[in-house]
Amino acid sequence: MRLTLKFLVKSFIAIVLLVFVLPMIIHYLDSQEWQKLEADARMKRESGVQHMKKKSGSSNSDNNLAQLKAVEPEPDLGPKEFGPKAVLDWNKIGNYEPTLAHQSGPGERGEPVYITNEERQKAEQSIREYGFNMVVSDKIAMNRSIPDLRHTECKHWQYPEKLPTASVIIVFHNEGFSTLLRTVHSVINMSPTHLLHEVVMVDDYSDKEHLRFKLDEYIKQFGDKVKLYRNPERYGLIRTRTAGAKYATGDVIVFLDAHCECQKNWLAPLLSRIAYDRTIMAVPIIDGIDWNDFHYSSVYQHGQHFRGIFEWGFLYKESEVPKIVLNERKYDSEPYRSPTHAGGLFAMDRKYFFELGAYDPGLQIWGGENFELSFKIWQCGGSVEWVPCSRVGHVYRNHMPYGFGKISAKIPVILINYMRVVEVWLDEEYRDYFYTREPTIRGYPIGDIKDQLLFKKEHKCRSFKWFLENVAIEIPEKFPFPPQNLAWGEI
Repeated sequence: MRLTLKFLVKSFIAIVLLVFVLPMIIHYLDSQEWQKLEADARMKRESGVQHMKKKSGSSNSDNNLAQLKAVEPEPDLGPKEFGPKAVLDWNKIGNYEPTLAHQSGPGERGEPVYITNEERQKAEQSIREYGFNMVVSDKIAMNRSIPDLRHTECKHWQYPEKLPTASVIIVFHNEGFSTLLRTVHSVINMSPTHLLHEVVMVDDYSDKEHLRFKLDEYIKQFGDKVKLYRNPERYGLIRTRTAGAKYATGDVIVFLDAHCECQKNWLAPLLSRIAYDRTIMAVPIIDGIDWNDFHYSSVYQHGQHFRGIFEWGFLYKESEVPKIVLNERKYDSEPYRSPTHAGGLFAMDRKYFFELGAYDPGLQIWGGENFELSFKIWQCGGSVEWVPCSRVGHVYRNHMPYGFGKISAKIPVILINYMRVVEVWLDEEYRDYFYTREPTIRGYPIGDIKDQLLFKKEHKCRSFKWFLENVAIEIPEKFPFPPQNLAWGEI
């Protein structure tokens, strides 16, 4: 066949129509159909909104939006009652601000303390034994002064005069003497007498000589303000804290680690939030005390706000607070919502703690209890807040210097704890993300969780999906959902 110019032109036009024009026509028709479907859906949504308006008798747009989003049942822990709020008054010093005398000596104002060459060997031995330098700690006064790192606004908050009383619970196991007692002195010295109901010390089966008779004699100076209890065997941090909460008789329980130093006016800001809403867990900002020279400093840059989150292997993380959360407040020093917390330092209404079932009794020794309690609080109607005007210093150990007692598990206890939290509080799809990170432990026995699941059902607690979409909003972005494993094992 002879290829004429006319034939080639027609062929070219046909190809152009087939390759370019036909898809455009199809896309147009599809878009028309999609717009029709979308219009139908929009009409149904608007019809639903109008129906809800008529049913509720309200034209408030915020209420309607809330109804549209309210796919979760409201948790059932009884009606909430709200108390008075704190008030910021720049014209007055805060009503709980203390006046502290000037002190001098090693480590005062949080300055570092150094050892001599002659002390080096003893210091290194103490670090191996306790995880921090006890030679340095022993040089520092029990009531040393520390720098005031609070926001300027904090000095002007007027807190309600009527606040609940606090039982400060300090759990310890083979703790250094001066770090433990400096914690006690700090709590007493930096707390209003009428608000500090008691300090509850609970010894988790220590075998150090200085934690027996010497400790008993030392705390006599505090009278009934300090009470000491001893476990008959090793319970671990989690169960010992629950025991301490049972011993406590104040309105609010405040958990502190055994190596802390409290800033001035640290207690009232925590109690004020719980007085306003008893279902709030109030968490202080934690400053750092160096394990070697014991200098005191902030772990955050000035002006930054962080909060507790986690990744899908349940390692605790912290990130800057989303602006949408910070913008819920009027002042920069006001408390803000947080998905979780580090676990060691926080305050809760004592009755509310037990209404939630306290810590899951199946959690062992240490680890995961911060997630368990945070998820339970958030999903069952409460909230977790970090309180910038409450600051407490904490010694971060060089290493963990002791074991965890009698444990028969074949995998790390902390993973068993995580599994219990995951199986109770995460929806099925989110559980898979955890097991993607820890595939070899899926199916490992974790004990009975029927009571925890029953509590969740009876109290109509919200889903983990709700928690991610409304509270822990930054986690999917910072820690994207991991893809499924194709294979795993050892080589």
